[in-house]
Amino acid sequence: MSQDTLTEAELEPASVSLWEGDEGGLEQAQRQALVTLLKQRFVSARTHPRDWQVLVEHERVLRSRLNDLFLDLAIDRDREVAWKRQASPETGGRFPTLLYDAAWSREETIVLVHLRNRLRAGAAAGEARVFVDREDLLEHVAGFRPPHATDESGDEKRARNAVAGLVKAGLLIAGEHEDRFEVSEAVEPLLPLELLHELLDSLRRANAEPQAEDEADEPLDAGLGDGLFEDETDQQTGEQA
Repeated sequence: MSQDTLTEAELEPASVSLWEGDEGGLEQAQRQALVTLLKQRFVSARTHPRDWQVLVEHERVLRSRLNDLFLDLAIDRDREVAWKRQASPETGGRFPTLLYDAAWSREETIVLVHLRNRLRAGAAAGEARVFVDREDLLEHVAGFRPPHATDESGDEKRARNAVAGLVKAGLLIAGEHEDRFEVSEAVEPLLPLELLHELLDSLRRANAEPQAEDEADEPLDAGLGDGLFEDETDQQTGEQA
């Protein structure tokens, strides 16, 4: 069929409108990937395979939408992980932000540093996937209990909550056995060396002086990743519903 015989409707680009009055310019899959980027700490080929594929195919337009919200898009193609971060003006100061600052707890920080070290050791040994056991993580956290700490029961509870929090965040991936986890490839790109040093310094300061019991679970200053909507993580290992 020649162009002369095409109808006017056929010559117009396909509409991306999803409801009456919809003025959005993105297709539904692109919008879903954008929402996932905004809600989650990260998107990876492992946790959100469909969104990851859309992201790499339409990186420019999704980056543009994030930039409109004063957010930047970071992508580690080797590890197939993407995440958002707050943009900073070149002239200094700060842009308005939609993000909340989600600092990690002391126990989560200890586990995160340990997971990063395990990933690097695994990579050096040629391991394609790195696994950790719950009890090993709890023992590792217990090894950082300062001499002045006396609430062992509370410390263990906080350590268990830290492991559960990292599972919820998708940085520990649950498998067939409830006490064994795979370490997400997202840990290392989300925990660069500079931030690692900040977390370690915060941890040293937290251990340096005795704390009141009601201060023991206070978060450390250094955060890792931000989200628009607190407690709305829905990490997946397969296709989205």
